[in-house]
Amino acid sequence: MVKVAVVGSSGYAGGELLRILLGHKEVEVTAVTSEKSAGQHVAALFPNLGRLCNLTLEKADANVLANKAGLVFLAVPHKEAMTIAAQLVGIGIAVIDLSADFRFKDTRVYDEWYGDEHEQPGLAYMAAYGLTELHREEIRRARIIGNPGCYPTGALLALMPLIKEGLIELDSIVVDSKSGVTGAGRTPAQPYHYPEANESMMAYKIGVHRHTPEIEQELSLAAGAPVIVSFTPHLAPMNRGILSTCYAKMKKYEGPDKLRKMYAKFYKDDFFVRILGKGNYPNVSSVRGSNFCDIGLYSDLRTGRVVVVSAIDNLVKGAAGQAVQNMNVLLGFDETEGLKHLGMFP
Repeated sequence: MVKVAVVGSSGYAGGELLRILLGHKEVEVTAVTSEKSAGQHVAALFPNLGRLCNLTLEKADANVLANKAGLVFLAVPHKEAMTIAAQLVGIGIAVIDLSADFRFKDTRVYDEWYGDEHEQPGLAYMAAYGLTELHREEIRRARIIGNPGCYPTGALLALMPLIKEGLIELDSIVVDSKSGVTGAGRTPAQPYHYPEANESMMAYKIGVHRHTPEIEQELSLAAGAPVIVSFTPHLAPMNRGILSTCYAKMKKYEGPDKLRKMYAKFYKDDFFVRILGKGNYPNVSSVRGSNFCDIGLYSDLRTGRVVVVSAIDNLVKGAAGQAVQNMNVLLGFDETEGLKHLGMFP
């Protein structure tokens, strides 16, 4: 059994990490931390974990964690992960960070989009970008993994085969995403208050959302040329899920049947990516609570565009589940261990 710890266990992503890890046969959760909730029992914050987790939340201390665990998940806001990640890696502890702090090789991008100077550029450069389906070999060798954002996960899995095969115009990509309110975190704020979010739908941070450069970084790397995307996120009246509809102009028309076969071949070794059949398109209700990404697509002869739709659970494949998937690859476990639970439908 590998001993693991979760730093930042009081938020939604931290709670999902605990839920998944407690059902993982290869690991034991030995420490959980929260700066605001230290001293409380885990079940006080997450009643669904009662009887399965008897740990008490404590303050985060790198030296204490190093004595309790061989791998640490960081589920804290951006900027907060940098210091403790550097301390842990410095004493030989592997780190999987769910914040944005280690997603960019070029920390000048982080500085620009997050409005803070990155304090660990060397560590960021050596980190693996944790989109498992695309970076397995890098993840296997990593000591620190920057878990992708939720929006980039759905968008990148939808678009990557088209980029890799050179089928679309790189300056034509539009990503339109709808997310459940858990994507905003557990701290109360007016837009996510029930009367504000229920029976409502709104776009936000048009053109300036911080996940935009992540999408562009990975698409540019795959294309071997700069890629700029138009990305618009929306807040949807649901707890979980992200539905992303991606549009791009094809260099030459390819029929939907051919594209589906190409996608199926591209993801043939990826258990958690499901390519839907003709006329079927993803619904977030089908992936709720699971680590799956469902993809459906259509090529439009009239407009010359391809439309790719993906659905994920933002807290699982978009956060905690993908972090566990990365841990499985890093530690040499079966990649699906602890993650084979299916979506909760209806």
